[in-house]
Formats: sequence, C-alpha cells, structure tokens
Amino acid sequence: MTPKDDGGALVELRGVGKSYGNIRALSGVDLSVRPGRVTCVLGDNGAGKSTLIKIISGLHRHTEGEFLAGGEPVSFSSPREALDRGIATVYQDLATVPLMPVWRNFFLGSELTRGPRPVRRLDIARMKRTADQELRAMGIVLDDLEQPLGTLSGGQRQSVAIARAVHFGARVLILDEPTAALGVRQSGVVLKYVAAARDRGLGVVFITHNPHHAYMVGDHFSVLRLGTMELSASRSEVGLEELTNHMAGGAELAALKHELAQVRGVDTGELPEESDLRTPAPTGAAGTSA
Repeated sequence: MTPKDDGGALVELRGVGKSYGNIRALSGVDLSVRPGRVTCVLGDNGAGKSTLIKIISGLHRHTEGEFLAGGEPVSFSSPREALDRGIATVYQDLATVPLMPVWRNFFLGSELTRGPRPVRRLDIARMKRTADQELRAMGIVLDDLEQPLGTLSGGQRQSVAIARAVHFGARVLILDEPTAALGVRQSGVVLKYVAAARDRGLGVVFITHNPHHAYMVGDHFSVLRLGTMELSASRSEVGLEELTNHMAGGAELAALKHELAQVRGVDTGELPEESDLRTPAPTGAAGTSA
C-alpha cells in the first residue's frame, strides 16, 4: 500500500460511521494516517475507540462515509484483507503464547519451513536468526530467544509484537492501548518503540486514554467522545493541558464549575473555564496532521 493522490495518506476515514441496529457507535469520524507520523486517538471508555479499531483492522464494516486505503475506497470483510493491505493491529492481549519461546511467538502462524514436501520441517535456525535481526533493527536486544515470552516484561512483550508486525510488512500499525497495564518505566519502553516504528516510516495509530503518553510521541491528536470527534488537531495546534481537558471531559467540568464551587471541600481552582477550551476548527479530514 502506497499513498496516492490523497495528500500522502496511507489510510483515511471521511465521515465514517458505524451503527449496530438502532445503536450508533460512531458518527462522522474523520481520520488520516500518514507515513512517518503517529496519530493518537484518545477517548474515555465508551468513546468509540474499539469500534474505530475494528473498522480499520477489518473486523467490522463501516455503515456510512468513506474508508480509503492508499487512496482507494475499501470495505474490508476480514482482518486478513486489512493485513494484505499492510494494516496490522497489535491488541492488548498481543495474540501470543506466553509459554512458547520468543522466536516461536515472532513467527506464530507464519512459520518458515524447509525440505521437500510432504516432510517439510520447521526452519528453526532461520527463524531464530531472522527474529534476532528484526528485533535488533528495532533496538530490542534479548540475550536468549529461547526464553518463554511470558518471562519478558510487559514493555518487552509489546515491543516484540510491534517488531513482528513491522517484519511482516505492516505499513500502518494500530496499537490498542499498549501502555494501559504497564508501569511508568515499561510504558517508556513501549513509547520508545512506537517512536522507532514512526522513524522507520510507518503510519502509527496509537489508541490510548492517557494524554501524557500520547503527547510524548504524537504528531496529531483526535479525541473521541460518545462516538463523535470532539477534537482533531496537530501538535502545533494543541498543548498538553488542553488535550488533557478535552480527554477528561473539560467542557462538562467547566459548565459545572459554578455548582461544584458550592460544594464544601471541592477545590475548583484548577478546573477549566469554558473560554479556555478552544477547539481548532476542523479542516476537512482530520489528517492535516503534518
């Protein structure tokens, strides 16, 4: 998949929506994913992040709007179709087997074989060598690829999953809350490899509910709220404080500030004013993201 006449976007959503019967999960979502850029999608529980992932990764079809991959309209019917177009998703559970060695997990489902049919055998030496080379190319150095994946830290397991997706041809990498269950140090490890994937020219979609993690690596920020895009802004248009306010429902807090001020023991000094919550005007697809 290569960008065409859409301004360089690998993946672009234009007014995309998704309904499940009478339930409207997404509405009018614009998003653009460009090579060498991290697009952060933020939102609280129920904001629509999971539905967005499912559409881009091929699990669900959108019911309105346009979904473009490499400038061509698409409507994936399976994750395999998305993967064939270079769109890979790393979910929170990583789709790995903790008791298997690192190298085996790296090639899980895509094992290399050698020898004539019907007695082909696993080419273990080549898989170990390739896994080591690809991990090192991402800056991941493991002393023993034979160790079970489950013995690695959470950040290292996420990093192996990212390197695996890159090796198997991903041009667009969707990361589903990769730092959600990690501590500060391990979150930093994952963010390091998110930046490494961006530097290798991938278009990264970083799904998170943590604005601080997003702001460390993000180039463009999209905040979902109740299935709609509340904020779409590039890094030069929004600061961390404003991003945090939008993520935390700052508009509602601002509207309730005068009522909260009447409650004993509640300090409203740090709550935003409505005038502080400027939202950059939409400029078509959310992807004027540099």
